[in-house]
Amino acid sequence: MNQERLMNILLAPHVSEKSTRIADANRQVVFKVVRDASKPEIKGAIELMFNVQVADVRVCNVKGKTKRFGRMEGRRSNWKKAYVTLKPGHDIDFMGPQ
Repeated sequence: MNQERLMNILLAPHVSEKSTRIADANRQVVFKVVRDASKPEIKGAIELMFNVQVADVRVCNVKGKTKRFGRMEGRRSNWKKAYVTLKPGHDIDFMGPQ
């Protein structure tokens, strides 16, 4: 796989109550990824950027919400998130050493 492509797959970690609960219970991390990313590309990107071993990747397409601004109606963009399960003994620390 192209390393330049892998560096552009991950957009941001997705932080929510659900993702925090999942991270504590199942050694999973949730990321917002580009819409055309495949599971093997996501796995390669995680392993390349964070130097961990990935056990499983699950993806979910999230539909954008419809929002109103007065009389104008708009729509947020659709996006994709990835639930990444890490192998035992591996962990991603976003806070870094303190």
